[in-house]
Amino acid sequence: MSAIKIITDSNSGITIKEAKELGIGLVPMPFLIEGELFFEELSLTQEEFYQKLESDVDISTSQPSPDSIMDIWDKALEEAEQVVYIPMSSGLSGSCGTAMMLAEDYNGKVQVVDNQRVSVTQRQSVLDAMELAERGMSALEIKEYLEKVKFDSSIYIMLDTLKYLKKGGRITPAAAALGSALKLKPVLQIQGEKLDAFSIARTKKQGINKMLSAIEADINNRFGGNVNNIHFEVAHSNNEEAALEFVGVIKEKFGVDKVDMAPLSLSVSCHIGAGSLAIACSKAILNN
Repeated sequence: MSAIKIITDSNSGITIKEAKELGIGLVPMPFLIEGELFFEELSLTQEEFYQKLESDVDISTSQPSPDSIMDIWDKALEEAEQVVYIPMSSGLSGSCGTAMMLAEDYNGKVQVVDNQRVSVTQRQSVLDAMELAERGMSALEIKEYLEKVKFDSSIYIMLDTLKYLKKGGRITPAAAALGSALKLKPVLQIQGEKLDAFSIARTKKQGINKMLSAIEADINNRFGGNVNNIHFEVAHSNNEEAALEFVGVIKEKFGVDKVDMAPLSLSVSCHIGAGSLAIACSKAILNN
């Protein structure tokens, strides 16, 4: 029996195939589309999701059922002594709080991490948890460490459209109309638990430059200034070609060889639409 099993949800961008390769558990996130229940990747592909989003059908995010979460935990505990569960940020979904309540019945065998990550930074937390487990940390120690360093990550997202912010009531129709008329590109940020406004760009090139400058400032002012201690990441919503190009720009600017890339989780994409582009970074865990 292994000591610890790491489990996350599909908000991390980790696919079913990748989860199997990594040896981790994965909770697929549910969506309601015109009242019908779908699960990310199991019954709803990225392509199908964006087709439905473009057709203006009613899409809303939902939480995994308590039974589905506990079933995955129970199966994991048949093979492992402890579980570390890393869900989407509590500031973006209630599923983290639900999981924490459920874990109270497991007598410490299940530790739920609320380190306020999502998408590629959540994925990096999973990889960090695996490394910490290999170093011999207990589930509780991993939870405490990941929550201690929860602000050692940063995300900036440039949107292609204001349509979905308007639809979700995050901006007024008048502001959306003005922004669309001027073809403005809003840049949002995630510094911890929530998605907030950061800046406005007039062109995609300007937006990319703003994001690069913001990440550079974070690395220098918050994360110690050494790019060798930074994981760089790119995420996108149905915008793979631009994302691949962005990876090259980041490698050249920061002089790094590796930049991870993945589609944004659908839970974020449904609020911002297709065509978005994001840069993220996560500070590497300690080597001692």
